[in-house]
Amino acid sequence: MKRESKVLRVAAYCRVSTDKLDQANSLESQQRYFNEYIARNPLWELAEIYVDEGITGTNTYKRENFNRMIRDGKDGKFDMIITKEVSRFARNLLDGIYYTRQLREYGIRLIFMNDGIDTDQPDHEFRLAMMGSIAQEESRKTSERVKWGQRRRMEQGVVFGRDMLGYDVRDGKLIINEEGAEVVRLIFHKYLDEGKGCHVIANELRESGIKTSRFMKEWSYTVILRVLRNEKYCGDLVQQKTYTASYLSHKKKTNNGELDYVVIKDHHEPIIPRERFEAAQRELERRHNMHYTKNGFANTQRTALPTATRCRAKSSARSAAQPISIRRRNARTAPNTKNGRASPKTTRASARLLKTEKR
Repeated sequence: MKRESKVLRVAAYCRVSTDKLDQANSLESQQRYFNEYIARNPLWELAEIYVDEGITGTNTYKRENFNRMIRDGKDGKFDMIITKEVSRFARNLLDGIYYTRQLREYGIRLIFMNDGIDTDQPDHEFRLAMMGSIAQEESRKTSERVKWGQRRRMEQGVVFGRDMLGYDVRDGKLIINEEGAEVVRLIFHKYLDEGKGCHVIANELRESGIKTSRFMKEWSYTVILRVLRNEKYCGDLVQQKTYTASYLSHKKKTNNGELDYVVIKDHHEPIIPRERFEAAQRELERRHNMHYTKNGFANTQRTALPTATRCRAKSSARSAAQPISIRRRNARTAPNTKNGRASPKTTRASARLLKTEKR
């Protein structure tokens, strides 16, 4: 008798890194191809096609459907995965090997069609490592090209960023939004002309029902302070305040001198005249210094005591606060020290005294 062959439940994985039209067409083509490819094999049945669109392959944090596919594999919802190539599955060498091993532990086979890699083959991990290294290096080079291109465009005055209070970003240019600009002028007026602080201004704006811009948080001390310090309001442009440290994690970091800022003065139409903006910066500095001097943090007249002296002073203060009876007892039981050590005679005397008191 012929043994009946088991029908395999096959899943497919597709990914494109951008949501542009040509990439979207590519994604549709991939899905259509996998549907037809699986349907042509009588011993296969389609389990599901998992799709991630507009997401990088250098990490898995935001790849919702990829992570769902791994969970479904653990739950035994399919027997095999097919994907176009290693770079669609992962552009991070460690991720590629890690998840391949994990799926094999669940008893799931992977086929990378264009690369000719099948995890049922004994040399699959060696070949996967080679193709994964190539995919990762391609990502690194692409990242460097993108960074170089962005830097050149910044130097040409192209604005990278999103709309802000008082300005809309259109085609790389800052265009004044008059409704928001009025709020910016009001904040500077309250701070400079009325002498109000950031907390008070934030409270007044909230009470007046004035809304922040689309990407700002609710009015607060920090939000007002950022408005007062933002050089864009006097017409200057400073970019590269943050940077991407790793092409694998894509996490942004604050630029604390690791890269040069791109600074262009008088780049766009200001909302606040330069003289008024600079006056606000001087007032911010004056209030800052006044606050810390008032609270003693900037009092240069204070004399710093040596550590040992401070400790003795604190000990004396604590001792003076104790009742007389306790101080006498402490004096009786305190060891007579010499060179930091209690003498044997003093130690024995202290022990006898404590024994007597217990009785």
